[in-house]
Amino acid sequence: MRPVSIDDSRSAATSLLITIDGPAGAGKTTVSRLLAEQLQYRYLDTGALYRSVAYSILINNIDFEDDAALTAHLKEFDLTHRADKNGFRLLWKDRDITDQIRTPEISMMASAVSAKPAVRNFLLGMQREMGNGKALVCEGRDMGTVIFPEADIKFFLDADPHVRACRRYKEMPPKTAVTLKDISRDMLQRDQNDSRRALAPLKPAGDAIRIDCTHIDPQAVVGQMMACIVSMLKNRSR
Repeated sequence: MRPVSIDDSRSAATSLLITIDGPAGAGKTTVSRLLAEQLQYRYLDTGALYRSVAYSILINNIDFEDDAALTAHLKEFDLTHRADKNGFRLLWKDRDITDQIRTPEISMMASAVSAKPAVRNFLLGMQREMGNGKALVCEGRDMGTVIFPEADIKFFLDADPHVRACRRYKEMPPKTAVTLKDISRDMLQRDQNDSRRALAPLKPAGDAIRIDCTHIDPQAVVGQMMACIVSMLKNRSR
């Protein structure tokens, strides 16, 4: 069977803003990249922005609970990005940190700092600027609820916690000292932190399409998404 294409909507020139939210390990990154590639859209991993802030805080030994110190640090935070085949690379002080921010320690720190209003306000403008012009697939935890509530179509991915932990464990670098038990524990804690925080908690947007990824592979998830996108565009054209 021929895969669903956006051309099926008879609106190939349409530029959409698509959000994909969900907890860690749900498959957001893989699915977002595949969907962006199929649509020939740009891809934005907003979680990487928070990880970059967390990385700089750790490197500079900043007390992120000290609002004054955090605000002062953000004023000097020099983060830029450049496009590449996988979306973009992040450069902090002209140093590529894209790979260094993918550690459990940075993940937990990113969850903590993302609850800080100063950090969220700092990154809000950057994220929205990246969304100008649409033709973008962006993933995160509050893309469809806070950053881009006007998005054309919103998805929320989820999966069984054990499956999510196993997926994240397989992504760890070889010879890592982190165990599956460690990742399961940290992931549960991060889920609780992200879902219970008062500022921009992790939750599906009211109009988000929810997809359970526990038993389906990324290509199948993208297939479901494409079917939803094509259906939406056909309804718009009526």
